[in-house]
Amino acid sequence: MESYEISKEELRQLQRIQLELLQEVKRICKKCGIRYNIVAGTLLGAVRHQGYIPWDDDADVALLRPEYEKFRRACKTELNHEKFYFQDHRATKGYRWGYGKLRRKGTVFLRQNQEHMPYAQGVFIDIFPLDGVPDNYLLRSLFNFECFCVRKMLWARVGKVADKNLLMRGWYGLLDKAPEQRIFAHYHKMIRRSRRFGGRMVRTLLYPTANNEYGYYRCWYENTVPMEFEGVEFEAIRDYDSYLSYEYGDYMELPPEHKRKAHPVSQLKVDVGQ
Repeated sequence: MESYEISKEELRQLQRIQLELLQEVKRICKKCGIRYNIVAGTLLGAVRHQGYIPWDDDADVALLRPEYEKFRRACKTELNHEKFYFQDHRATKGYRWGYGKLRRKGTVFLRQNQEHMPYAQGVFIDIFPLDGVPDNYLLRSLFNFECFCVRKMLWARVGKVADKNLLMRGWYGLLDKAPEQRIFAHYHKMIRRSRRFGGRMVRTLLYPTANNEYGYYRCWYENTVPMEFEGVEFEAIRDYDSYLSYEYGDYMELPPEHKRKAHPVSQLKVDVGQ
């Protein structure tokens, strides 16, 4: 399907819905004693713009693995199911990402080349679990390669449609024949292994890390501070300068206009009748 061009008004409405989702995360975490952080572009927006990066169309929350598991369990009983729904591979058939999404009912945010994915695709925020990685450089490199391979096997369902290279689409088509259940069984073995690593670094196993590094410092996610984002306080990394410098370099400098891009979508519905 062709890409849908999001208007400024629609983008702002999309951001308002995501802010509503962030507030639901905050409400549940506060009630259940769960530690979380706004991260990535959401944290950058809070620091540089005191809210959304003007062209940004997503929001990100990260939790260390034990806190993530508490959150996904809490969603079963504490989430406002009249307005929201939580997705991950354990709760949603056909979902192939190694992290969760909290979505708004009554909306559509259909990512281009993912129209064939067999689950609801409403406006969302990403909920990232963080698992340990080895301190040893060689072991960390091998583990990083394992993460890459498993991620690509899951991505194959999209890659066989989305990749611009014909040979790569064929390769992803072959990878997509691997039984999904076995891939996720291996992923859960990786999670169990990561508990033994401990160590000073963590990462979302099935998501790329910044600057080709192998993880982020655990202490960043253990030490938080309230930070204003769109007029609402959320928990954020206390040492945000180190984190944002690691992630983005000179993070206070605006990128050139040609890099100020949103994700390509093929269908959007942000009017929830309010």
